[in-house]
Amino acid sequence: MLIDPTKLSEKELYKLLIGSVLPRPIAWVSTKSKEGILNLSPFSFFNVASSKPPIFSISISPGTEEREGSVKDTLQNIRDTKEFVINLVNASLAEAMKTSSENLPPEMDEFQKSGVTPVESTSVVPPWVKESPINMECKLYQIIPLGSDYLVLGELQQMHIQDAYFDNGYIDIKRLKALGRLAGNYIVADKIIDLSDKNRNRK
Repeated sequence: MLIDPTKLSEKELYKLLIGSVLPRPIAWVSTKSKEGILNLSPFSFFNVASSKPPIFSISISPGTEEREGSVKDTLQNIRDTKEFVINLVNASLAEAMKTSSENLPPEMDEFQKSGVTPVESTSVVPPWVKESPINMECKLYQIIPLGSDYLVLGELQQMHIQDAYFDNGYIDIKRLKALGRLAGNYIVADKIIDLSDKNRNRK
């Protein structure tokens, strides 16, 4: 079937996009407002954009806030402070992450609402999530408007990895059980398919 995206409604196209590009890792982004209020929100349009320098990309799409004439708290906080932390989500944090995705008032502390613990960062003001297996402290590199969305690029400053998931310089993927976003549900990344040369049959 040939699909012309210009012939689809925004909702129809969105369903095809999120059903085709998957699983998507989840950036559980912690920020702090100018007033000192903590914010914690998940984003699944997230990936590594560069390794040298180490830069992450997060796409922040419009929601209820934009329709009311403002922007999402996460984006506003990043614009104001130029800092944020990406906390990875594993299976054990699924419910807490889901709670933080609710449209809550700006004055609400989403760490407290989600039942997770803020820990003071080393290089940025926003705290990281203690219960998260991996935390990446970032400083804003650039914000790029993309139509109705905003592509946020953040440069890694410091990285925290829980000892249980660190194995001789590598991340223990099976133990990590990272949560990924599908079209409407989630998946746990714990099944490994090894396609390395050492496991291939040689003629």
